[in-house]
Amino acid sequence: MPRSRLARLEARGVALAALRRFFAARDFLEVETPLLVPSPGLEIHLDAVAAGRGYLITSPEYQMKRLLSAGFERIYQVCKCFRAGERGPHHAGEFTMVEWYRGYADLDAIVRDTEELVAEVVTAVAGAPKARVAGRALDVAPPWPRLTVRAAMRRWAGVEVAGDEPAPDLVAAVRAAGIAVADDTAWDDAFFAAFLARVEPALAALDRPVILEDWPAPLAALARRRPDDPRTALRFEVYVGGIELANAFGELTDPVEQRARFEHDQAIRRARGKPVYPIDERLLAALAEGLPPSAGIALGFDRLVMLATGTDTIDQVLTFSSHEL
Repeated sequence: MPRSRLARLEARGVALAALRRFFAARDFLEVETPLLVPSPGLEIHLDAVAAGRGYLITSPEYQMKRLLSAGFERIYQVCKCFRAGERGPHHAGEFTMVEWYRGYADLDAIVRDTEELVAEVVTAVAGAPKARVAGRALDVAPPWPRLTVRAAMRRWAGVEVAGDEPAPDLVAAVRAAGIAVADDTAWDDAFFAAFLARVEPALAALDRPVILEDWPAPLAALARRRPDDPRTALRFEVYVGGIELANAFGELTDPVEQRARFEHDQAIRRARGKPVYPIDERLLAALAEGLPPSAGIALGFDRLVMLATGTDTIDQVLTFSSHEL
């Protein structure tokens, strides 16, 4: 193993220790939930890894929400997650996730957590709150700029997104901006065609992390809609040097709406010829029993170590990548 890899693995250990100190100082309980589950999640763009009669988790979200429903208020977890078909400079089929939740809290509290956590971990590794991406130094000291998804799409893609327009209307807007999409492109695919082509490259050019908030409702996943604008979801993502680092929700607590979303996602997966996973009935039962107003976030730990060490690929911060096994 190259000495450079050994140095990065030492840095990874420093980052993990700093992360645990961060949560301990804020009275979070570290929890563990199963990696092998009957329902891995129904997100349209994520495929799970089958294992025996179940699946390896794509996230510990469902089980951690059940713990919130049971009465815990501040919990976090560091665990392995698995996603089929994910391989690239910033993607690995097996990766480490940091996920945490606050009961009786909103997304602003999670924003503060995230800003402070990233700054503390990067400082522990690098000696200062300066991440490095593609040879550039980025100041990660809080607070970070915040931008709505609609504003980002308007500024960089030239596409107006309402959140309730039919798919053909969004397809037409994306085409008018000079981005090629087919006539029968689905709403989410048209959105991401513009986002990936124009917005992500613009985010990569910024010298600060960005909180990209207020996602259109069709991309709500397990987030609540804004009470003052049902076209908008209480969701944000964190981008650092163009790298997606974290994804946060103001959690949906209504079991009826959650079931409807699950069934909708199942129908889309079926129509697209993707595996259709079972609905997690125990999660819905926990929501019915009562999930407090909550917010939570999933953060890619490997990517955080990449940023702290100035590493270009995720394989360089893993003990062994998949092609080394």
